[in-house]
Amino acid sequence: MLDDRHGDAFVAFEHVQKSYDGQTLVVKDLNLSIGKGEFLTMLGPSGSGKTTCLMMLAGFETATHGEIRLDGRPINQVPPHKRGIGMVFQNYALFPHMTVGENLAFPLEVRGMSSAERNTRIARALDMVQMGKFANRRPAQLSGGQQQRIALARALVFDPELVLMDEPLGALDKQLREHMQFEIKHLHEQLGITVVYVTHDQGEALTMSDRIAVFNDGRIQQLAPPASLYEAPENSFVAGFIGENNALPGTIERLEGDKALVRLDGGGVINATAVNIRETGQRTTVSIRPERVEFKPEMMSEGAHTIEAEVLQVVYMGDILRARLKVAGSDNFVMKMRNTLDQTRLVPGQAIRIGWHPQDARALDPV
Repeated sequence: MLDDRHGDAFVAFEHVQKSYDGQTLVVKDLNLSIGKGEFLTMLGPSGSGKTTCLMMLAGFETATHGEIRLDGRPINQVPPHKRGIGMVFQNYALFPHMTVGENLAFPLEVRGMSSAERNTRIARALDMVQMGKFANRRPAQLSGGQQQRIALARALVFDPELVLMDEPLGALDKQLREHMQFEIKHLHEQLGITVVYVTHDQGEALTMSDRIAVFNDGRIQQLAPPASLYEAPENSFVAGFIGENNALPGTIERLEGDKALVRLDGGGVINATAVNIRETGQRTTVSIRPERVEFKPEMMSEGAHTIEAEVLQVVYMGDILRARLKVAGSDNFVMKMRNTLDQTRLVPGQAIRIGWHPQDARALDPV
């Protein structure tokens, strides 16, 4: 995928490839531009190439082919410590024998700053992450969340314009992780820094990012803001990887512009929005988000598509009810409903009719 913003880019990957063995490419012809002040997340499963891209940008890995630019200058041959990039790792990478203050002082000493300047910057960075009282503690005396705050402060203490984060919240429990997501996003907005963030957690990416680059098999599958990725996936991988998704296989029976009539393998014909579909007879997978499925199609507006379904399982999840249905031969079709007092209760074995708007069904490439 080519992102054509290289001219305005603060960070640019230009035809970048990476191979560790000289044969297999783990990153394949990457073209990506990141704007100054942007929060861009590289999202994908293990082995998709996202972390390798981050390590090449940091200088810990070398590109096999292509060029990486930072603020217009090539950095392929610039060593990591001269790139002026802040880095936050999942394992914190704090020096255990040093106090918090000494950990933050280290990158400042490397840059030859005076003692007075170091003290000022350390105090400011610790205040940013609400850790001002912990300068004399050692990492072993801190909780995991506190250590991650210190690692973040160390990455920010020398005022870098670019900060890289590699799965920084992966070791934290769910509640603390969600809290730190908002903390990091707030710091990004407050300081105006550029952030490149790597994660395999789709919820984390959707919550924090200005744009998300979805990686798979060494390539960017789609690059877009969070809402666009979720609401308008361009292929079946993105639809399945970002959020929960219903996938119904079928064949294109009729095609008029971006409107498709799809004959489902499990029986029935439905209307859908055609995405990268070129001809009739083409195989496709129709993507429908569970929360777009309606249990009371008679209350939907004109033009809604309806289909018969059988209730297989109902799971109570507090604010929502999650029902697994049998639809068009698929036993894994999911419908999510708000848990309201007037919500009709479903029971396994019940025959119902469900519906959705045609624009909420996307005919994508076959799985």
